[in-house]
Amino acid sequence: MIEKYDVIVVGAGHAGSEAAAAAANLGSRVLLVTMDMTKIAQMSCNPAMGGIAKGQIVREIDALGGYSGIVTDRSMIQFRMLNRSKGPAMWSPRAQCDRMKFSMEWRETLERIPGIDFWQDMVTELIIKGNKVTGVKTRMDITFKSKTVILTNGTFINGLMHIGRNKQKGGRAGEPPSSGISEQLRELDFEVGRMKTGTPARLDGRTIDFSVMTEQKGDNEGKKFSFLPYEVDYRFHKSCFITYTNKEAHKTLEKGFVDSPLFNGTIESVGPRYCPSIEDKIVTFAEKEQHMLFLEPEGLKTNEYYINGFSSSLPWDIQLEALRKIKGLEKVKIFRPGYAIEYDYYPPTQLFHNLETKKIEGLFFAGQINGTTGYEEAAAQGLIAGINAHKKVKDEDKFLLERDNSYIGVLIDDLVTKGVDEPYRMFTSRAEFRILLRQDDADERLTRISYEAGLAKRERVNVLEEKINKRDRVISFLKGKSVAPEDVNDRLIELGTTALRQKTKSIHLIERPQIRIKYLWNCVPGFKEFMEKILRLKEEDEIVESAEISIKYAGYIERERKLAEKIKRLEKIKIKDGIDYDNLTSISTEARQKLSRIRPQTIGQASRISGVSPSDISVLLIHMGR
Repeated sequence: MIEKYDVIVVGAGHAGSEAAAAAANLGSRVLLVTMDMTKIAQMSCNPAMGGIAKGQIVREIDALGGYSGIVTDRSMIQFRMLNRSKGPAMWSPRAQCDRMKFSMEWRETLERIPGIDFWQDMVTELIIKGNKVTGVKTRMDITFKSKTVILTNGTFINGLMHIGRNKQKGGRAGEPPSSGISEQLRELDFEVGRMKTGTPARLDGRTIDFSVMTEQKGDNEGKKFSFLPYEVDYRFHKSCFITYTNKEAHKTLEKGFVDSPLFNGTIESVGPRYCPSIEDKIVTFAEKEQHMLFLEPEGLKTNEYYINGFSSSLPWDIQLEALRKIKGLEKVKIFRPGYAIEYDYYPPTQLFHNLETKKIEGLFFAGQINGTTGYEEAAAQGLIAGINAHKKVKDEDKFLLERDNSYIGVLIDDLVTKGVDEPYRMFTSRAEFRILLRQDDADERLTRISYEAGLAKRERVNVLEEKINKRDRVISFLKGKSVAPEDVNDRLIELGTTALRQKTKSIHLIERPQIRIKYLWNCVPGFKEFMEKILRLKEEDEIVESAEISIKYAGYIERERKLAEKIKRLEKIKIKDGIDYDNLTSISTEARQKLSRIRPQTIGQASRISGVSPSDISVLLIHMGR
């Protein structure tokens, strides 16, 4: 007898894995359907997690009780904190992972969670009664019933791969596409679009001359993604390497343009602006004589390398010929060529903020089918969809994050409110409150919220409370401890900052941009003993870093918090259902059209819709009697 489920998750990529884990950990009976059980949470493109703004998202997922950070820590072979030369709002963690170990760790993680069943098959149809989803039907003609369904199909829905003039159906190299769902959703009056992404060739490391490239090592600070207190093994780090394209390589690539699906009209869908193919780059930036390339190891026990920055859909022989014109790659062999892939997506303005569709109750979308790009953005959506599918089943309030408490909140609000016209990628510049949304304080922003929702465990709250307690004790010590000129002046002069003329509180030294807490470790009387023996902290401990940021940026943080509270008032002004925007003739035509299509739920959301002006908002407020 086939069991009836609370939640069915279709697709076991990064979104589907987080969705299934979240719903099951909250107590739902979950079925995870995937076409290949050996490729759960497969890193289809580069073998890395995190990066600019993306690293903040991974730490937020971890703070909420998700698994992306933990799995990354268990499989990483290099860790770096990007943007260290800038302020802490810009610091972004990034890790290279062992691709195969990453997927294995995710599968083992999911199999340890009670309440998740697995089924290897392709979902071809949604079972819908009235305007509610009640289950799915698979290619094996099996019907599974459920109260909610989460679609996380990634690039597989009607996937089409391109290598030069060669065109074949597929969702990923060597794997078939899925079909049937888009056709059904079109009949249900869903808007369906097409997008494009791409991937580079994979190189044989045995044929690469790394000695002529620039080595890029990882950090040696012992950092990781998860806030949970466990050690990470750093004995087996591997380096990345940097090289550059050149004029000769560009000329070779141009020979293949006649067969390029990007330029001969074969591909009509929109690709990612911020991760363009190499052929796109040499056309768009024709004045540039070289482009930087990163060679990233695919794992500890493989010679396979990913060449970041060289995505291509050109004929395979042109790709290989061009690669061999690049320094260090003169004798390179490839395991497989790069390719472009087109796939169906569903414009996300068709969703509520909990990622449930507006047209079909109980149906949720998460990941690349919402027009995003990147493992991190997909995983974040999966987590939120999984939580909300469970809450839908239990008839509980929606779980929503906001723009001032998370990058995940920014991501979902941007998707649902503004929609996408190209694959969406998160950047720090998309957030209005970057100083509040740092990677170091994701646990302070989100762990208690998640604990109240039932997902984050008490262990996480205990770790958070201990962190806050220790950080506040560090700040209190520095506030109360004076330091004399003779104790610290030599160090201050060495660091290029003004020497003291009289005793001063230690905290005022930390406020100087040149001074870090670790520089005072041996200068402030009693400080080293207090930190190491009483608080058991090291110089590079994240709690020490948190205290330092709190001291240096206190004024900026408070100012941004007040601004966030002011703007948040607009979020509290609800817009009544059923407003006929077409009759509000004082509002611009574009605003009427977009308000009618998106149906924002608050004035704050309406104000962020592209094409809705402040004067349009004023008219809307007057109409509402405000």
